[in-house]
Amino acid sequence: MRETPPATPCNIAAALPRLARERPEQVAMRCPGRGGGYQVAITYAQLDARSDAIAAGLARRGIVRGTRTVVMVRPTPEFFLLMFALFKAGAVPVLVDPGIDRRALKQCLDEARPEAFIGIPLALLAKALLGWAKSARVRITTGRRAWLADATLADVERDGAGAGPQLADTAPDDVAGLLFTSGSTGVPKGVVYRHRHFVAQVGMLRDAFGIEAGGIDLPTFPPFALFDPALGLTSIIPDMDPTRPAKADPRKLHAAIRRFGVTQLFGSPALMRVLAGHGEPLPTVRRVTSAGAPVPPEVVARMLALLPPDAQLWTPYGATECLPVAVIEGRELLALRERTEAGSGTCVGRPVARNTVRIIRIDDGAIADWSDALRVAPGQVGEITVAGPSATDAYFNRDAQTALAKIRERLPDGGERIVHRMGDLGWFDADGRLWFCGRKSQRVVVDAVTTLCTEQVEPVFNAHPGVARTALVGTGAQGMQSPVLCVELNAGIGKREWPRIERELRHLGEGFVHTAKVDTFLRYPKPFPVDIRHNAKIGRETLARWAAARRNGERA
Repeated sequence: MRETPPATPCNIAAALPRLARERPEQVAMRCPGRGGGYQVAITYAQLDARSDAIAAGLARRGIVRGTRTVVMVRPTPEFFLLMFALFKAGAVPVLVDPGIDRRALKQCLDEARPEAFIGIPLALLAKALLGWAKSARVRITTGRRAWLADATLADVERDGAGAGPQLADTAPDDVAGLLFTSGSTGVPKGVVYRHRHFVAQVGMLRDAFGIEAGGIDLPTFPPFALFDPALGLTSIIPDMDPTRPAKADPRKLHAAIRRFGVTQLFGSPALMRVLAGHGEPLPTVRRVTSAGAPVPPEVVARMLALLPPDAQLWTPYGATECLPVAVIEGRELLALRERTEAGSGTCVGRPVARNTVRIIRIDDGAIADWSDALRVAPGQVGEITVAGPSATDAYFNRDAQTALAKIRERLPDGGERIVHRMGDLGWFDADGRLWFCGRKSQRVVVDAVTTLCTEQVEPVFNAHPGVARTALVGTGAQGMQSPVLCVELNAGIGKREWPRIERELRHLGEGFVHTAKVDTFLRYPKPFPVDIRHNAKIGRETLARWAAARRNGERA
C-alpha cells in the first residue's frame, strides 16, 4: 500500500525548494552592491539553501515557530534571505515603515510585543537609545560585529549551515506576519497576516495579471519583492531609497531595466510620475503595476506612450488589510477620464476573482454582523467592503479598531467569514466597475444632505493646466464643515498668477452640482505633504489643520 505523500505546508516559502529543484541556476534576485553596481546575484538554489541555514541558526537562538520578530533591515540580500528564513521557521516577522514618526514607531514596536529584534546596526542603536521593543530577548544585527546584539546574521547562517531543509509545517490559520499600516490617516495598526492570506495573494496576483514564471521584475516596493520567488520571477532590486520613490533617479532605474531586460515593474504613482517625466521608452517592459493611490490620468497616458503597444499598465486597488481587491488596465482608465474629471470618482476596475465586493451605507460606528440590509442601492455612494481569501481578519492588540473594520458574516452552509470594511467610499456602475470616491474619514459633511468626497471633487479642479494637485478638506464642526480646496500649483507658476487661477477654479467648480459648494480656495506654498510609504497619498489631515489656521487668521 502506497503512503500518501505529506501535504505541502501553507507557506509562501514552500515554493523555494520546488524552484531550487526545477531551476537551480535561475537567478532569484540581483541586488546593488556597495559600489552601486549589481555585483550580488542569488540563484534559487542559493536562496533556498541559505534561507534554510539561517532558519536553522535562528532556531538555535530561540527564534522558532510563532516567535514575533521585528525586522528592520534595508532591501539588501540579507532582507530577503532573512524573510524567507523566518517564513520557513514559522516565525512571525514584524514589519514597520522605518520612515514614520519616532513616537509612532515606538508605539508600533511596543504593541507588537516582539520576542526578537533583527536589524541593521543603526536600528540596534536606536533600540538601545530610544527603548524600542524592550520585550525582545534575542537581538541580531546584519552588521559585521555583534555590537549591541547577541550575534550577527552571518554567525546565525554559519551556525545553521548543513542542517538541511527547514520548512515548518505551518497551517493556513497560523499567523505568518504582522504588517503595520502606513498610518497615513491615523496611528499605524498591525495587520495580522495568516499563511493563507499570503498564499492567496500570490495566486490572485498571478491570475489577475497573467504572471508567468521566468519574468524579470523590478519591484520598487520591497515587500512586493517577496512575492517574486513564489511566482518564479527574477527580482532586480532597484538602486534607490524605497522610502522616497518620488526622489528616485530615473537614470539608475533605466540602466537596470536595459541591462537585465526587465519585463515587469511595480511602483507607486510617485515613481510612475518620475519615469513618465523622464520620458525614456521602456521597450522590454510588458507589464507595469502601480498601487498605493490613484494614478493621475496624465501619468497613465505618458507611461503607456513609453511602453510597447502590447504592454499593459495595471492599477490594482487594495490596502494592507486586503490586496488585491479590484484591478483596471490603463487604457480603460483613460477611456473613463472624462467621467473622472466630471466628478464620478476614480474607476478602480472590476473585483478580482474570488473576492466579493459590496457597498454598504456610510456608518462611522462598528457593525458586528452582516446583513443584506446594510447594502445601498445600485449607483449610490457608500463604504466599500470586501470578503475574500486575502481579506485579513484582525489587527494585533487593537480590539476596538478590529471591531470598526470587520463584520462577521454567516454563510448559508453554516460557516462564517470576515467582511473587511475598506474605510473607502465608492459605488458600482451599471457595467460592474467599482469607482473609488475617497477615504471615509476624509469626507466633508457640509450639512444633512451634502457630503463631499475627495476623489469626486479634486479631479474637477486637477484638470486646470496650472494645477499640480488639489486637496479637499473640511474646517469647522463635524457635520457642519466648510469645504476648502487646498491647491498646489505647477512648478514655475508664481503666486502673482494665483488670483487668476483662483477665479478660473471657481468657474470650474460652478459647472457641477457637487463642486459648487466649494467656495474657499487656498494656495499651499510648497509641495503637499504625502505618505512615507508610497509618497502618493496626500496628507489631508495636515492640510486641514493648515487651512483651519488660515481661515482663523493664524500664522500657518
